[in-house]
Amino acid sequence: MSKFFKYTEYIYLIIGFLSLNVIYSNWSIDRQRAYLFIFFAVISFGMFLFRRNYRLKFEKYKQDNTK
Repeated sequence: MSKFFKYTEYIYLIIGFLSLNVIYSNWSIDRQRAYLFIFFAVISFGMFLFRRNYRLKFEKYKQDNTK
């Protein structure tokens, strides 16, 4: 199950980088859409950090309790 959580972290990173690409391509054309994707990028990078931290804590807790 932890492998599944590990892969979902990277899905958030992919979404973040795709959002950065959309921001770069739309900045001079449609500024409102770029602002929306700034929001998506910030949220996705934040979710990556949150999920990674939570997974590492869970793995450490699981490791400490199996001893």
